[in-house]
Amino acid sequence: MSGSPDTRSLVSASSQLNLMEIDTIDDKEFDIPQVDTPPTLESILNEPENEEEPFILEDTCLLNTENIDAHSCETSSLASSDSGDPTHLKRKRKTVELSTTVHGSVLRHSILKGISAQIVSAADKVDAGLPTAVTVSGVIVVGTSHGLALVFDLNQALRLCLGSTATGAEYGAVSALSINHDCTRLLCGFAKGHITMWDLANGKLLRTITDAHPPGTAILHVKFTDDPTLAVCNDSGGSVFELAFRRVMGMRTCESRCLFSGSKGEVCNVEPLLTAPDLKDHPITQYSLLAMASLTKILVIGLKPSLKVWMTFPYGKTDPTSVPQLAWQFVPVQKVVNPVLAFCRGDTIHFLLVKKDETGTIHVIKQRQLQLNCDIISLNWINSRTLVVMDSGEKLRVVDRPSQEELENLDVAEVQLVYNSSHFKSLATGGNVSQALALVGEKACYQSVCSYAGQMVLLGTKSAHIMTLRNWRERVDCLLKQERFVEALSLAWSFHEGTAKAILGLFGDPAKRKGVVADKMVEILFQYVERSVKKCPEHGKIQVMEQHFQDMVPVMVDYCLLLQRTDLLFNQLYTRLVENCVARGIFLESLEPYIVSERLGCVTAPVMRDLLTHLQDNNMMDSVENCLIHLDITSLDIQQVVQMCWDNQLYDAMIYVFNRGMNDYINPMEKLFQVIAPPLREGKALTDEQVVMGNKLLVYISCSLAGRAYPLGDIPEDLVSQVKNQVFEFLIRLHSAEAGQEEELYPYIRTLVHFDTPEFLNVLALVSQVWETLQKTTTTPQRTTTPPTQGEVSTSLQTQLVSQHTFEDFKNDKQALEYQQRIVDILLKVMVENSEFTPSQVGCLFTFLARQLAKPDNTLFVNRKLFDQVLEFLCSPDDDSRHTERQQVLLELLQVGGVVQFDEGRLLGLAEKAEFYQICEFLYEQKHLYDKVLDCYLRDPLRKEEIFNYIHNLLSMPGYSSEEKHCVWDSALLHIAELVTLDPAKSADLVAMHFPEEVRPIITRLQDDLLVFQFLRCVLDQREGPNPQALLRLSPDLHELHIGLLCRFSPRQLTDFLKASQDYRLEEAIQITEQYQLHEATAYLLEKKGDSNGAFQVLLKTLKDKLSAVTSEKRSEEEGETEREEESPLQRVEGSLGDIIALCHRSSQSLNQEQRGVLWFPLLEAMMSPQKLLKGPDTRTTSEVLKELTMKVLNSMSSFIPLPAIIQRILQNMINR
Repeated sequence: MSGSPDTRSLVSASSQLNLMEIDTIDDKEFDIPQVDTPPTLESILNEPENEEEPFILEDTCLLNTENIDAHSCETSSLASSDSGDPTHLKRKRKTVELSTTVHGSVLRHSILKGISAQIVSAADKVDAGLPTAVTVSGVIVVGTSHGLALVFDLNQALRLCLGSTATGAEYGAVSALSINHDCTRLLCGFAKGHITMWDLANGKLLRTITDAHPPGTAILHVKFTDDPTLAVCNDSGGSVFELAFRRVMGMRTCESRCLFSGSKGEVCNVEPLLTAPDLKDHPITQYSLLAMASLTKILVIGLKPSLKVWMTFPYGKTDPTSVPQLAWQFVPVQKVVNPVLAFCRGDTIHFLLVKKDETGTIHVIKQRQLQLNCDIISLNWINSRTLVVMDSGEKLRVVDRPSQEELENLDVAEVQLVYNSSHFKSLATGGNVSQALALVGEKACYQSVCSYAGQMVLLGTKSAHIMTLRNWRERVDCLLKQERFVEALSLAWSFHEGTAKAILGLFGDPAKRKGVVADKMVEILFQYVERSVKKCPEHGKIQVMEQHFQDMVPVMVDYCLLLQRTDLLFNQLYTRLVENCVARGIFLESLEPYIVSERLGCVTAPVMRDLLTHLQDNNMMDSVENCLIHLDITSLDIQQVVQMCWDNQLYDAMIYVFNRGMNDYINPMEKLFQVIAPPLREGKALTDEQVVMGNKLLVYISCSLAGRAYPLGDIPEDLVSQVKNQVFEFLIRLHSAEAGQEEELYPYIRTLVHFDTPEFLNVLALVSQVWETLQKTTTTPQRTTTPPTQGEVSTSLQTQLVSQHTFEDFKNDKQALEYQQRIVDILLKVMVENSEFTPSQVGCLFTFLARQLAKPDNTLFVNRKLFDQVLEFLCSPDDDSRHTERQQVLLELLQVGGVVQFDEGRLLGLAEKAEFYQICEFLYEQKHLYDKVLDCYLRDPLRKEEIFNYIHNLLSMPGYSSEEKHCVWDSALLHIAELVTLDPAKSADLVAMHFPEEVRPIITRLQDDLLVFQFLRCVLDQREGPNPQALLRLSPDLHELHIGLLCRFSPRQLTDFLKASQDYRLEEAIQITEQYQLHEATAYLLEKKGDSNGAFQVLLKTLKDKLSAVTSEKRSEEEGETEREEESPLQRVEGSLGDIIALCHRSSQSLNQEQRGVLWFPLLEAMMSPQKLLKGPDTRTTSEVLKELTMKVLNSMSSFIPLPAIIQRILQNMINR
């Protein structure tokens, strides 16, 4: 039975839904027989639609979750009527991500002790029998197996006992109960098919109905509709009937009409749509909707104004033992309340939303289904967001429908639930039901589980139980009683933020609700801190105590910050924790991540002092620095903090304290210079610590000049200009504050140049121009915990120098431009006039200057003679040291625009003398002298290999004229011998891709035979090249030239080439191989020519020579160094034998018997004869091998020579031996 809904709570709808098509109605299954003159199903289906009330079944979801304001408010208690606060509709939510979702105990399980005692007492004293059915409204009614209906008030007092055991003997057990909406009438259905109506005010029997349905069937369901004169019943035959109650001239009557016939399809559950009093004017209520569940599908019909089938929906494949379930609920969607039907059979719950739009069209909208891994035997709404289902294992599952989260799983097996199996089997009337219905009845509990006003009643065999939603405070307290404080805080926070499910007991506007929950959380935190102190282990290892507080203290800090109650955190909780020294330490250490993440920006002075003292005492200096640069340090002793930072190398913190605590931006630089300047001045290598300090100094200078605070944040706007000027003045000082007589001029600039010239110049470049990428960025950078290493500072600067103050003002700042010119003049004076700087350092300076001078808005002035001095210095032919470095420096200088500062003719001459071939290439390319670029590549030992890519790209890419390409190719032909010597494969690729017709002229130019061979091999077999191309078709004489060269330089590859190529002439090739005595190649060519016998003779002679080498007692040096040096003589024999056997096989296919013998018998003789010469124990191994090879010949020839002939020849050979 559907509970009266709480219509003032909103439920968020599902978003994108997977929708199923609705089947058309099966006329045979839903055939409705004539009772008086009710319409048949056929007439209903053929009835024309009322134009004023059209109906549309939709598979598309019209719900948009962005427009749904969802809230779950308190459900009324059993004794109260539905109520709600409309202002709840306006509640907004803020989601807070927590590590785990905590729901706590959602349902409160209570035994109705008074009702339970009365049930047992009635069974004993008046023979009422066992309980069989229950229903709840303004009263609780329990039906019994002996036909009684026990009516209890809300205080569990027995108010009425309806019926008698005599009546029970006639009617059977009570099988169904229903109370009308105003709690004045009770309908009782019985196992033998009777229905009675009772007046709940006085217990008077008003009607006894015996002919409402076919006899011999039990009543499975009887339900009132919203109309007190209209009810429906469902019997064990699977039929459904409408009961219309009338009172004519004082006579109470009941008219019945069949809504569904069970003859060809059985309904086992019915559920009318019941409406709360405040929704009586809802446009859907006028249709008096009824949902019916058969064994295959659900059917929704309208009883008014005339009988109409609205829709059907199939379950799909289900377990035949699963029980169909139906449940209606009014659900607020998009601020409009409409009925939703939940139905299932098995483990999948479907939802249908029914609505009527402004035009009067009825929409049935399929919503997102809910999949549960259980067999559902009961389905109930407990409010508009929450479903409670029971599975076949008698476990209650509380599910939040919008999120589909399972909130709680509760075992209720102890209830000993009553099942309605006997009624579904109709045992009281002889068991005349279908097997399918009887199978479903095994798990049917329709009459023992009911819901009303947000509560559920379960009927057990000896007791009654009630399940009620706990209010939010009770759910939190349940966790506190179990000392699960962390979960209690997490649950309370979800109530605070509105992310909890099944919320009950929170009213008012969001601010008021948050205040109520926050007070509760403060109360929990006090309890938690007391427990953490009192439950601390007093004995054992210190690690145990630390772990105890590490588990608890961060939780307190986290929730105090979430609640924005730092006063509670520092003034009350910390005061309690400080009594335990371990707790105090853990508390202080737990503050760091919150400080660093900016969640905690203000710490009271006592706690701040305790924090720094604790971290310092425990040598946690990194943590000290992390905390200092994120907090307001004005309340501390600045000098003491600065000294601590310096002593412990906390340079970021030291700079931060100077800047923020004293508005001093110069002292930090002086302190850092004092450390790194002496070793640099003495030419010593810096330690890792000093390198870190130098890098920090560079970053700090760039930040200060760019208006950024170090290590994070912004310099106060009124100080930006002042800080820039102070830093510039500091850098250009003639001497340091503590200068000695030996100190050179401009010590600070000199130190920075010595430390890292490129990065110091990068700093100047970054702060002297408007960087487009940085202008567009407004994000505040995070502090880099690991400082950049030397040489990696510029990337760090580019990511950090982001400020709305930065570059536009700087660019237009006249004084800043004057400072910039002054620094450049100092750099020139310091670096050009001293020999202590390397070419790279000098080059970096002039590269920087060239970049600045090349800008259209440049304001710098540099004497051009200085560039000539640098050119002479870099191109000095007398200095062979750092050749590559000097060339690279000059090249970078030219590439950034420095070429305009030099006389190109003089520059080219100096570069050629200095063998700066990349410089020459740069200049030649600018003049389009690409042929000379080739000379540069060939003369440069480091870049010779790149010439092929250069030639290929120039010849392939557009943008070059045909004259330029032809000039390059002519130059390449002139140097072809050098190119082939350098890489014959790449040379062949160039020829094949660009000038295949030039092969013969190239061969003519290559006077060395080995170069010709290497070139031809790559041309004729492009697979050896890096870029495989199609084989070139060369003339036969070039192929024969290559064959001759193969014979000389690579005889092993000759046979493979002869097999792969078809472009040579056989006679000429045979002559060449015979000239060089390459017998295997000659034999292959003879066989290819068709002279198999000639090929056989050549191979046979070769085999005999190799056998002779095996049997010879003394081998010459020449024989030992054959072309298969890695093989032994026996291996060479085996290889040669394999070749000749293969030839004999191929040739024997086309020869007669006599001709075959001419081949095979000489071969056999050649293998057997040497064995006569092998004598003595030293030749045993050789003899065995030769015998095996002889057997191989015998096995091979046996396929072509008759065995008697072979035996005869062997015997003859033995006789001759």
